[in-house]
Order: sequence, then C-alpha cells, then structure tokens
Amino acid sequence: MRRLSVALLACVVGLSDPGLPAAAQSPPQSWLFGTWTGGLFPVTGGVTLEACLAQPVVIFTRDIVLRATLTDPFYIQRVVQTAQTNPGVTEFRFTPALDEAAATGAGLLGETAPQPKPGFGCETADVLHVRRISENVIAFPGCKEFPEQLVRCVPR
Repeated sequence: MRRLSVALLACVVGLSDPGLPAAAQSPPQSWLFGTWTGGLFPVTGGVTLEACLAQPVVIFTRDIVLRATLTDPFYIQRVVQTAQTNPGVTEFRFTPALDEAAATGAGLLGETAPQPKPGFGCETADVLHVRRISENVIAFPGCKEFPEQLVRCVPR
C-alpha cells in the first residue's frame, strides 16, 4: 500500500519516471522563460544586458506572462490557462481578463471611460501567439501592440 501511495504521489507531482529527460517534465513554453525587450520598438544591436534588464518589455514565467505598456509604470500580469507548442510557434490562452472599469465602478462625474482589456493587441485579449525566429529572437504575429521583434535579455 505504501509503495502505491508513493507511486501515485510521484505521478501527481510529475516525477513518475526519473529516467525521462528534463525537457519532458518541463512545460511546453519553458523555452520562453526569462525577460525580453523590444516588441514596442525596434531593438538595435547594441543593447547591453543591464539596459535590457532595467526595463524588460515582456517576462515569461511558468504560470504568468507580464507585459509593460507605455502608459503604466506597472506590468500587466496575465495568468496562463494553457500553452501549446508546435514547431516554431507557441500559443498561450490566458484566464479571462477582468474589466477593471466595471469592477471599480463609475469614475469622475459618474462616467466610466472604456478600458481596453489587458492583452497584447492580438485577435483577442486572452490569446498570444509567439513565433520563434531564433533561440533569442521572437515575434508576436498579428499583435498590433507588438509590431517589432523581441530579443531575449542574455549576457553577451
């Protein structure tokens, strides 16, 4: 009975076969993990690691994708619902975005300004397509808020 419990626990936490390569146990989007710059603007060849890390535009983690905007000092956080990777492309589906204007009520003079959903400018606010151009260069095809390629913040 104890052996069955240990095997069941191992399956639940994803350690059922220690002989599997680490990539098989990683989420499909793990190749994106880290900080990226560009997207909103073209990246020149001379970006230092310090400059890149000082203000990354997008940060990918296991469960959250954060993005910067030009008008807000805080990153918008999107919770990953699913991530599916095919050769050269990863598609994220996020949990539905809250309409913050409706949640906070009316603004000044009882009016509420329409608030865009915190997406990436893609076909919907809850989807993001990431095209892999190279190990350290990606693009968000069809996302009008990110017309330029993004470059990974890596030491040179």
